[in-house]
Amino acid sequence: MGGRNVGVAVDFSSCSKAALRWASSNLTRSGDQLILIHVNNSSQTEQGAMHLWEQSGSPLIPLVEFSDPHVTKTYGLSPDKETLEILAQVAKQRGVEVFAKIFYGDPTKKLCESVDLVPLGCLVIGSRGLSTLKRALMGSVSTYVVNHAACPVTVVKENM
Repeated sequence: MGGRNVGVAVDFSSCSKAALRWASSNLTRSGDQLILIHVNNSSQTEQGAMHLWEQSGSPLIPLVEFSDPHVTKTYGLSPDKETLEILAQVAKQRGVEVFAKIFYGDPTKKLCESVDLVPLGCLVIGSRGLSTLKRALMGSVSTYVVNHAACPVTVVKENM
């Protein structure tokens, strides 16, 4: 197993899909594992799943299971068709194994924790493109992760 663990933070928004496309095209190579990192901070998550995996996150979920709506519902997710198509394409065309890992809690902290728990060699994250004022008021997940993650982090703008 000589491949790398390449992480991509996903929330199924357009900016996270841009990060996924960028990582798939520019970073992954045959033999790598592309690991989607999703942080569910919703209080609507099934409590049993959240408590079971609150500290370490879910087990790694292979793409075939991640594509099954019954499986993803267990984790409180519903990945969109476009994301699943991107993942199927990178798995087939680039020879990359695709997995997902779900964490529960604060996205800034859980994304940083995922680096050590998975472990990840690098992490790609999308940027919402907040203005300076909004970033100061609301905070920026990507800025926090860049400054606190224990691996290289690439921030991808949506319009790339």
